[in-house]
Formats: sequence, C-alpha cells, structure tokens
Amino acid sequence: MIRQLQVGLGKRSYPILIGPGVLARAGEYISGVAGGRLLIVTNPVVGALYGELLTQSLTDAGFQFTWAEIPDGESLKTLATVELLYDCAFEAGLDRTSAVVALGGGVVGDTAGFVAATFMRGIDFVQIPTTLLAQVDSSVGGKVGVNHPRGKNVIGAFYQPRLVLADVTALHSLPAREIAAGMAEVIKYGVIRDEGFFAWLEQNLESVLRLDEDALGYLVEVCCRIKADVVQEDETESAKGVRQLLNYGHTLGHALESLTGYGVYRHGEAVAVGMVLAAEVAERLGFLEGPDVARIQRLIERTGLPIAMPAELSRSRLEAAIAHDKKSRGGRINFIVPRAIGKASVYPATPAEILDLVM
Repeated sequence: MIRQLQVGLGKRSYPILIGPGVLARAGEYISGVAGGRLLIVTNPVVGALYGELLTQSLTDAGFQFTWAEIPDGESLKTLATVELLYDCAFEAGLDRTSAVVALGGGVVGDTAGFVAATFMRGIDFVQIPTTLLAQVDSSVGGKVGVNHPRGKNVIGAFYQPRLVLADVTALHSLPAREIAAGMAEVIKYGVIRDEGFFAWLEQNLESVLRLDEDALGYLVEVCCRIKADVVQEDETESAKGVRQLLNYGHTLGHALESLTGYGVYRHGEAVAVGMVLAAEVAERLGFLEGPDVARIQRLIERTGLPIAMPAELSRSRLEAAIAHDKKSRGGRINFIVPRAIGKASVYPATPAEILDLVM
C-alpha cells in the first residue's frame, strides 16, 4: 500500500510517497518532477545497500546521473563536506536544470539539501530518506544545513524538496539503536500535537519496534501529516509561529550533541533526554501534570532511549551551548514546553533561567 500526502506550499508544493517498494520505482517518480542530470548523494553504508536498486530504477527512467559518497556520521555534516559536494557537482556537469537526490538519513538529507539550495543559487532536490528519523521528520519541511563547532544546524536554509520517497522496507536494514533514535521524533509529534497518536504509540510500540510494515506505514504517514500541516502554516519558523513547537526537546538535545562532539549520542537520543527534561520543566512551572510527565518518560524509556543528562556536563558548558542555539533571540530562548499530551507552547527564557529549572 502506497500512502500519499501533499505539502501544500503553492508553487512549491510537493508530494510525499510512503510505503514498501517506492525506492524501486524512484526513477518513475523522480521523472515527474525533474528532467536534467542528477547528483545522487549517499554514504558508503546506504550506497552499498540500495545503490544498485536506485541505479537500475534511474537507468530505466532514462536519467543521466553521478554518484557522490560522503562520510557517515553527524560530525561530518560540515561546510567541508559541502565543498566536497560542490566539487562533485561541477565534475558531474550539473547546471540549473539538474537535481540533487539525497539517499540516506538526516545527515545526507540535510547536507545534500544545503548543496541543492546554494549550488547555482538553487537547483531541484529530491529526498529518499532511509532512516526512521529522516522519514518522519528531517526529510519533510525544507530545513537544510550543516553544523558548526559552536552549534548544531546553525548554518543552513529553508529549501523545500520537489519530492519525498519514504520506503518503509528500508527500515529493516537499520540496527535497533537507530530505530529507537528515530522514535524520539515520533514521540515528539504525539506530545506536541496529537494525544490520540501518543496513545496509539503506547498501545502499539512493540509492533513498531519489530518493524511491522503496516504499523510503520501508519506511523510515518501520521508524522508526515503533522509535519506538513505545521510547515504549511509556518514554513520558515517565524518568531511567533507554530513551527517552533517542532523544537520540543531540541534545545537541550542540541546542547548535549554539541558538547559530546556529535558522535556519542544519536540525534534522537539527545532529543529524548531533552524531551524528558522539558516535561519536568513544564511540571515545575505548573504547566503539565505529573501523570503526563510520567507517561512521556515511560514511553521514551520503553523505546530504549536515554532520559537523563550525563552528570559530567557542567552547568557553565550547558549554558554556553544553549546560548548558541539557533532559536535564540535577544539572549532568550523560545523553550518548548508541553501543556498536556497533544499540546505545547513557547516559554521564553534565558539559558540561565532554563537551567535553573533543569538542574
């Protein structure tokens, strides 16, 4: 069963296709949105798994294309990698009619998307996410960019893809840790926007973790629908817009990632810690009831994710990392706190005020 959604952004609207087998038909689907030479960006692990399948599909559709591999890992999501891909684009003969295709997880999608947004002032871009985190979150919505030693994703752009192809069969190749990391973003959607979906996760978590394709298809569809609704309402994360709510758990999560060198914690693992701490902050502020805090923590723990900030991270280092958060405005952070399961809001605070509530 192929599920289809639309991200409605006027002339920049695009479809999301979800289901088993969409990768094998990628050439057919891409031919509907792009017609020039393609640069396929992946990493060695994903390329070994799906390179032959995508090559055959694109060849059958009549495309000319070049492959570019970038190293795996969040620590390599840098401007140096972007420059490497610019060189690949020139060597492949890309022009304004060309397109970049990202085959991989969030690192590949974010980096390749930034290249597409900036090469020749912007060429077409297609996302083929192969991790759970990328399928439910990072491939949709147009946030592209790279990290800097002082902050995660602080160099980037809003640049929408022309098409997203989420093949749930690809999730079978992922280790359990990667599935769990992706579940952090899934749980996030339930907390901030959909109590019914959160309850569904509580009841069906085991089916999801054993990679039942019907459960996965439904899960990816719901998350993409929520993300699409939010993006349609607030594409570029305005100062008072609803898209800020998608950052639930990310302020402290990004700080944890940057302070540990983008290699110790998966993105989803760090976000899971941030979500639990933000729920506890919400309880201390009187916004969230204790039973809801317990439900959030329990579901995250059942997924196999961490829930506590490592003790060795000092307050001063955390405060400095939070201060460089890209959501900082005038020295204050728009910190996202749940008000109930299915509802969240912005709580403006300084880094010091946030940590007073956390530590």
